[in-house]
Amino acid sequence: MTRRHTVTTGCVLAITALVLTAAPAVARPLPTDTAAPAALKPPPGMLEALQRDLHLTREQAQDRLLNETRLADVEAGLHQRLGDRFGGSWFVGTVAQTLVVTTTDPADLPQIIAAGARGEVVKRPLAELDRALQVIETAQSTAGGKVRYVDVRNNRIVILTSDPLATEDLIEATGVNTSLVQAVQSTEAPRLLGDVVGGDAYYVGTASRCSVGFSVAKEAQNGFITAGHCGTAGRTTVGANRTAQGTFQGSSFPDNDYAWVAVNSNWTPKPAVDNGTGGTVSVAGSREAIEGASVCRSGSTTGWHCGLIRQRNTSVTYSQGTITGMTRTNVCAEAGDSGGSFISVDQAQGVTSGGSGDCNAGGITYFQPINEILKAYDLTLLVAGDPPGAIACTDYPRTVTGTLTGGQSVNQPTRYYTTSARGFHSACLDANDTADFDLYLQKWSGRSWVNVATSDGPAPDEKIGYTGAAGFYRYRVTSSVGSGPYTLKYKTP
Repeated sequence: MTRRHTVTTGCVLAITALVLTAAPAVARPLPTDTAAPAALKPPPGMLEALQRDLHLTREQAQDRLLNETRLADVEAGLHQRLGDRFGGSWFVGTVAQTLVVTTTDPADLPQIIAAGARGEVVKRPLAELDRALQVIETAQSTAGGKVRYVDVRNNRIVILTSDPLATEDLIEATGVNTSLVQAVQSTEAPRLLGDVVGGDAYYVGTASRCSVGFSVAKEAQNGFITAGHCGTAGRTTVGANRTAQGTFQGSSFPDNDYAWVAVNSNWTPKPAVDNGTGGTVSVAGSREAIEGASVCRSGSTTGWHCGLIRQRNTSVTYSQGTITGMTRTNVCAEAGDSGGSFISVDQAQGVTSGGSGDCNAGGITYFQPINEILKAYDLTLLVAGDPPGAIACTDYPRTVTGTLTGGQSVNQPTRYYTTSARGFHSACLDANDTADFDLYLQKWSGRSWVNVATSDGPAPDEKIGYTGAAGFYRYRVTSSVGSGPYTLKYKTP
């Protein structure tokens, strides 16, 4: 039998799941088009972590974040225009100064170059590789390897295996075109690692510790997402202070590795991630970062660490079963970091599943992408204000005005507005400098109006950004202090 795909490397890894105790099919959505900011103020602690973990100067770290933000819109536009000819994309260069976009049609190269990216021609579109990987997963043989992913840089599927020759036999048995797949020798053997803020510790039972992923809501119920191997539906949690916290509402493991926990009224989920320096990074959305982009992770054992996104659509086989559709990174993690937050600049990426190595020697860590989790449980990610590229206050399409006296509230629009699909709601409230007006976005639960987003700072002006399911919505403007006119501008999905 021909052995034309075998590659031997010095890869000696032992993947572990990130829960403190033992044991513990994803769509590729297009990013949302947004306008890249002309200047970027990095979230607190991110520059320092990038300098430490990627061995950059402060200026290089800042340049990398600026390039990643600017070129993300270029990639999104090209991905959409190329359609089924799109072969994948990634960043190259110390500061992500180059975006590579591939296509199966050489005629696309001029438009790729004109958009500001480097174009390359590949034999196979990304969709074909994704389908082939799905066939391999469906065969349930794991093709002899513990880790499988789409390698867009080399336009192939890679299987990490301890026995490449045996793996090639299994690949051929699946019926997949063997030229699409490469077996790479590796000793990687995955196993699980064992106010609510991303990265905080929580406990299941008396011994098992995991980490909070991101704050979410489902209608009027607040909570957080985390790793599925941390707990099953119905299990209760306590917070880092060892007081009652919440209950697992749903959990999927294996096949997936995600769950969500509903918290009680003593806990207030925040749209933020602990940056390990006593501060937090605000969460502004969940736009998928490009391969090669920087990404940081927060966990209750090792805190805040950064690295790069290596591959998406990765399958990992733990002793408990196979997880598909994960993202592979070179960020380190250790036991107890499971479920913790992965964030790129201020965009939520996913929750920690498992990994190899540690934060002394370095390692590989996998995360479950967040948008699949939100969709699976019909959850809304809590965000802080408008996401990057959101329209300015002067550009909102809908405007209403009014006047409030001290303690008065009013609903806008007078009745409500209706959305037929999940989407982003944003609003900007402008009032006199002598007043303190607050803004609430409310959703009809079927029995009452429930606050789903709040902006109640001490200043007279407020902003709200919220992603939610279809339904009936309205804004409520309240005078906390003072009287006077106000202008409310808002945008509906």
